Amino acid sequence: MRYLTCLILLALVACNTSNSDPVKTYAYTNDLINETSPYLLQHAHNPVNWKAWNPETLQQAREEGKLMIISIGYAACHWCHVMERETFEDSTAATVMNDNFIPVKVDREERPDVDQIYINAVQLMTGNAGWPLNVITLPDGRPIWGGTYFKKDDWIQAITQIQELYDEEPQRLEEYASRLEEGIKTVDLVSLNTAQVDFKQYDSAGIFEQWSGQFDTLYGGFKRAPKFMMPNNWAALMRQGVQQKDDEILAHVKFTLDKMAYGGIYDQVGGGFARYSVDERWHVPHFEKMLYDNAQLVSLYSAAYQLTGDPLYQQVVEESLIYIEREMTHPDGNFYSSLDADSETESGELEEGAYYIYSKEELQQQIGNDFELFANYYNINDYGLWEEEGKYVLIRTKSHVDVAQEAGISADELMAKVNSWKSTLLNFRDQRIRPRLDDKSLTSWNALMLKGYVDAYKTFGKEEHLQTAIKNGQFIQEKQLQQDGRLWHSYKDGQSTINGYLEDYAATIEAFIALYEVTLDMNWLNQARSMANYSFDHFFDAESGMFFFTSDQDDALMNRTIEYRDNVIPASNSTMAKNLFVLGHHFDETRYGETAMQMLKNVQADMETYPNGFSNWLDLLMNYQENYYEIVTVGDDAQSILKDLNTRYIPNKLIAGSTSASQAYLLEGRFVPGKTFIYVCVNNACKLPVMEVDKALELLE
Repeated sequence: MRYLTCLILLALVACNTSNSDPVKTYAYTNDLINETSPYLLQHAHNPVNWKAWNPETLQQAREEGKLMIISIGYAACHWCHVMERETFEDSTAATVMNDNFIPVKVDREERPDVDQIYINAVQLMTGNAGWPLNVITLPDGRPIWGGTYFKKDDWIQAITQIQELYDEEPQRLEEYASRLEEGIKTVDLVSLNTAQVDFKQYDSAGIFEQWSGQFDTLYGGFKRAPKFMMPNNWAALMRQGVQQKDDEILAHVKFTLDKMAYGGIYDQVGGGFARYSVDERWHVPHFEKMLYDNAQLVSLYSAAYQLTGDPLYQQVVEESLIYIEREMTHPDGNFYSSLDADSETESGELEEGAYYIYSKEELQQQIGNDFELFANYYNINDYGLWEEEGKYVLIRTKSHVDVAQEAGISADELMAKVNSWKSTLLNFRDQRIRPRLDDKSLTSWNALMLKGYVDAYKTFGKEEHLQTAIKNGQFIQEKQLQQDGRLWHSYKDGQSTINGYLEDYAATIEAFIALYEVTLDMNWLNQARSMANYSFDHFFDAESGMFFFTSDQDDALMNRTIEYRDNVIPASNSTMAKNLFVLGHHFDETRYGETAMQMLKNVQADMETYPNGFSNWLDLLMNYQENYYEIVTVGDDAQSILKDLNTRYIPNKLIAGSTSASQAYLLEGRFVPGKTFIYVCVNNACKLPVMEVDKALELLE
């Protein structure tokens, strides 16, 4: 019992971590040197004999009867690097690990299926979980102990005690592992809801009233810290505000988007957003930049611009896409995954945020005579001071117009100065050592960014955005989509690896539907349909009416999970349900529509209780509560009409069209030579066709 008491106390000390760059010569090299993941390669020269997660490693553990240490993280994770530097680069800790265990390193972005199993386990064992995630398992992979960040001495003590317990009382650990396994299998269970639910009459007002009670009216967002941006939350709330004419919700959405764009969480110099803010003011970011955040935020701010016409939102979108092009895009059109939070200082040490922060003296030297105005604009004062003495994270508190009025200059003159400041500081900081890049490309995240470019093109009409989206779509087609219909999950250095997960299919289907809506190229829509059918064949669970996260062609883990809670990325099931709703309209496929509705029914109770974790589902719910429009344009001028339509904020619609005759379900019989008609339909009932966009919009209630 004394062992278990000790272990529980140690497990409660858990946290997060970071890693140092490899040196030119190496005292150690382990099996990770053969991997492509930047995160795994960061650990390839640890004295720990790390192995990758693969069948060979799992077989070795079973044959040797050794416990496994499974350590999970990702390349941009600050605290993962800290634990590596403090513990996994230490020869004493490495000796204990190597002598008694099979140490396994996992990139959670490459293997979200493995990550989910063990994060559920640690959540059950300790009450919280995060990264780095460190778990000890029996030789068969079943977890018996875990936590997050550990200091070296605590880590050595903990794993030594676990090994002693395994040597002396293995049956005790076996029994605990069996009980924990049963608990893990219940975490993501979804029951088939057989009740009759009329979503058209469903009263969702209480859900949004409860959700609104969590609004932070002082700084925007929700009342909590740290603050994650959760773009899908704000997309759903924006739609609710518009469709229900709820000015309070709309005002808070706009307030939040302004505050995020003003905050230090937004890179005021180089564009793009960091992963989250450690404080309630959106001031101090956790400095890593993730592709998936920026992809969704480009879509969100594009939609917000459609609704408000606020030039701040256009600026955010354009600067973010310039950042993506400059730092996150491969010449072949695929997008990289992330930039690290840490970067190297002049002393050679890794330091969180070192690339992005400034001293007052540095700013004065770079900005020169305009410093007083600059300091007012970006709060080089007590408000903008970072946790490190004398360092600043740029943050705005006033609108562009207000600052210009205070300075007695025009808004255009101030904007010219701001652009000059940004250029100067970008050049200045580019002389520093850049944060490390995770240059693998994940299919799901690439699809999110593809859709971001499409949404920016819809809103602002810049041809280069469309061409970038098409190029990325072609990358997915040519590199990640296999002849048998399967998707690969990851791509790096010309090599496609890891069988795709549901998130890859869901995000790519959504992106290809979006590409169709701006190109009218049926290839994209037909491929979306093919991937949906493949998902039914290999991911669908008839018992629950939901989709498993892993394919039936993958090696069996402890449990096939069903990912249905929306998080910083919407759940793969909520995205798939929305896709099926839309594809059901395009192809008149009853199974698609029925499945989407059943999936929504399955999460109804959770959606009512935890709206912030089911915002993408709430967006689907709104498709049923209001008229959902099929806007079809057919004729020679279909593309120009489409361009106009796509600039409007109309969340309850799909777009279909053609410049020639077509046999597609929504297009058949609608082509008239020499004319271009717009058809507005609801539930297979169409109003008389019109020829002008304004008249078509009048037909939308």
